[in-house]
Amino acid sequence: MLKKDFYRRDPKRVARELLGKEIVRNGLRGIIVETEAYYGENDPASHACNGITERNKPMFGEPGRTYVYLCYGVYNLLNFTVRKKGKPGAVLIRALEPLEGIEKMQENRGDVDKKNIASGPGKLTQALEITTNDSNLDVSTDEHGIYVEEGRKCKNVAKSKRIGVSETHSQNLRFFCKKSNFISG
Repeated sequence: MLKKDFYRRDPKRVARELLGKEIVRNGLRGIIVETEAYYGENDPASHACNGITERNKPMFGEPGRTYVYLCYGVYNLLNFTVRKKGKPGAVLIRALEPLEGIEKMQENRGDVDKKNIASGPGKLTQALEITTNDSNLDVSTDEHGIYVEEGRKCKNVAKSKRIGVSETHSQNLRFFCKKSNFISG
């Protein structure tokens, strides 16, 4: 399992290095193939930009925890907290390549084909049965049924602007495995 020190770094670096790692959730497993980095201050697209609230509190806490929030009142989105306590940051997990428990993931998503099971952040949480009740869990241990393990290295990493974010940032903060068939559209 990845330990807290892995997450206690710059969001951009963690987002890039999470590619190829594996998320395990109650017997379901997938390779992370797409991420986005979010900072706190000076990042208008970040939930932490304007300070701490009840919803974004995990972003200000310890690194290596889940931050799950409801987007548009419909989709749960999974993030991992990064940086250090009191200095907010997070990495949104945008897409997975399913590895284990594929039939269960398909059932959770409405029997879609393997390529589309987790090819977007809302699809991913549906496939893995992740809800806002799973926010603020430690992913550096298997205590809560969700954790991240070493996987394989993503050899061809590409980057771009974040998807669906109208607020601009001076850096490209979306990272993805260029040759993956499982990234979001």
